[in-house]
Amino acid sequence: MTIAYFDCFAGISGDMTLGALIDAGADRNLLDATIEALRLGDEVSVEVRHEQRGHAGGKRVIVQTRDRVERTLPDLRAAIAAAEIPDEVKRPALSALERLGAAEARLHDLPESKLHLHELGGADTLVDLVGAFWLLHNLSVVQVYASALPAPSGRAGQMPLPAPASVRVLEGTGAKFQATDETRELVTPTGAAILAVAAKFSRPAMSLQSIGYGIGAREVPGNALAVWIGEEVLTQTGVTMIETNIDDMAPNLVAALCEDLMALGALDVSVLPAVMKKGRPGHVLAVMATSDTVALLTDHVLRHSTTLGVRLTEADRVIAQRRMIEVKTEFGVARAKVKEIGGNAIDVAPEYEDCRRLARESGRDLSVVMRAVTTAARKEVGLD
Repeated sequence: MTIAYFDCFAGISGDMTLGALIDAGADRNLLDATIEALRLGDEVSVEVRHEQRGHAGGKRVIVQTRDRVERTLPDLRAAIAAAEIPDEVKRPALSALERLGAAEARLHDLPESKLHLHELGGADTLVDLVGAFWLLHNLSVVQVYASALPAPSGRAGQMPLPAPASVRVLEGTGAKFQATDETRELVTPTGAAILAVAAKFSRPAMSLQSIGYGIGAREVPGNALAVWIGEEVLTQTGVTMIETNIDDMAPNLVAALCEDLMALGALDVSVLPAVMKKGRPGHVLAVMATSDTVALLTDHVLRHSTTLGVRLTEADRVIAQRRMIEVKTEFGVARAKVKEIGGNAIDVAPEYEDCRRLARESGRDLSVVMRAVTTAARKEVGLD
């Protein structure tokens, strides 16, 4: 499975993301395709050039706008929705935009119809968001990971640091911050939105294929974003099992708890029926966590369930390799997960959400669509 690791040692912005992905091997022409798909050719031009920031050399992307047009959130949403771009690009771009809009709405207490995203309100934001996810798609990245983000303190002019909009965008994502002596904004709202939608905040084991550096605008040494591209290396890893017994919590609340735990970074969550003391029906909640999420997930279970305590058990797990492919069927294009051992395909599994979407669009039964995707995927990897 191809992954990307964003090493945000000097922060992250939209243009730094574009530069890093192009420097790592993504097709630079996709930026021109982005402008064309968004119908911004009369308003935007893009320049890509090599620049140096101390020992870090890489690609600097400059998105230049002419006759800047102020756009409200609905205007931005409509532009992305109307663009002829892959669904795998459109969906995260819209999600990132929604996070930006929600953050600004909370900060300024305005309805979205009147919401201008200030420096985010122009065509450059559209290019940054759509371009970033299109370049990731071009590199066949299935999962993004990110380092801790630098968090300066104090103020930059009248703005407190870290920037309130950026922190709001990252709220609830599990993003990690580390203190820095810098006194300037390092994480822009656009950069934060890209990570909020795509990234898990941990450092993966990976087999490195390429690395790219996206150069920031400020001409100071080390002002760059590094993006590592490679294959995830997961064969045997240590995990922590968080378990607890619950017999006095409504089932719908248990379901909501499971969804929240997965959103917070749990590797897996399961609920088993159990007979508790005095013959009461109950549930055994089991949460699989990495070492860096144990504290967060344990705290969430204690705060948002009726349990009074949890059990923590260290465990090893052995994992098959996996990668995603796209296949064409009579119903449309869908993704499928390929299970591999020793580099050889063993099995395939259709991506549920893609099949669900195709079933709705075609009016056919979901099981029929899933069989079609499975058949196409097995032929694609040589299993049939």
